Amino acid sequence: MTVRRTLERLENGGWRSEGAGCSWARAVAFGWHDVEVLNGPPALRRNFLDGVAARLYPSHRATMGRFRQILARRNSVLQRGGAGADAQLGPWDEQFAEVGMELIDRRRRATAALQTEISRVYPCLAGERHKVELSYRCSVGEAAEPAALLTALERHRREEFRRGQTLVGPHRDDVLVELEGTDARVFGSRGQQRLLALALRLAELLPITEATGTSPVLLLDDALSELDPSVRDNVLREVEAAEQVFLTTPDPWPAATGGRWAIHGGGLAAA
Repeated sequence: MTVRRTLERLENGGWRSEGAGCSWARAVAFGWHDVEVLNGPPALRRNFLDGVAARLYPSHRATMGRFRQILARRNSVLQRGGAGADAQLGPWDEQFAEVGMELIDRRRRATAALQTEISRVYPCLAGERHKVELSYRCSVGEAAEPAALLTALERHRREEFRRGQTLVGPHRDDVLVELEGTDARVFGSRGQQRLLALALRLAELLPITEATGTSPVLLLDDALSELDPSVRDNVLREVEAAEQVFLTTPDPWPAATGGRWAIHGGGLAAA
């Protein structure tokens, strides 16, 4: 059984793409591909963080849509170039800076919320003390005003015209995940990266519950694979705090409580 997050079921039986139903969908899902959030390209970490921010701040999804439109218009001007192109960028630059800083602010707050939880969750899963740090790496540093983005755009103007694309802004930012002060993408073992990816998902639970007043359903697709027996036990103890958990595993269900189902010949039946 595979957990899918790309489509969400609507009450009328239809489907729509991921994120469109964030106002009502209350689930946190983990799958094997979540490890790519750690060791994959920055876009995957931005998408992960935006997904969390959209659940914590209802207007975040709409802000993302506006930002993408502004970015596309600005890139179009940069690609066309020619006389008057610099003047045409003025209005787009102002909107880019304003909306872009809104995204950055919410991403920073989402990062802080995740940091609080993952600093507790990961040591609990690993069974020993570890220092885990999440930091939002922004193209304008710690600045919090749209003016900082405007200044950065002006500084890169010539190179942007040469390359035909916007080189600074939230679409270029990243999230650094460090374990004991080292970049988990580079130095983390496969097991550590998998456990960190799971800890990131579990770290979403409390912030989302506090923001929405509803405890998310926890969907774990083969989350116990490649983990030591003691770590598996730690994971099971941690997820017991969730109100509702669905966990798929190729092995016999290790917990003594909860319903059990098995897939045989394409059918689902109580085990």
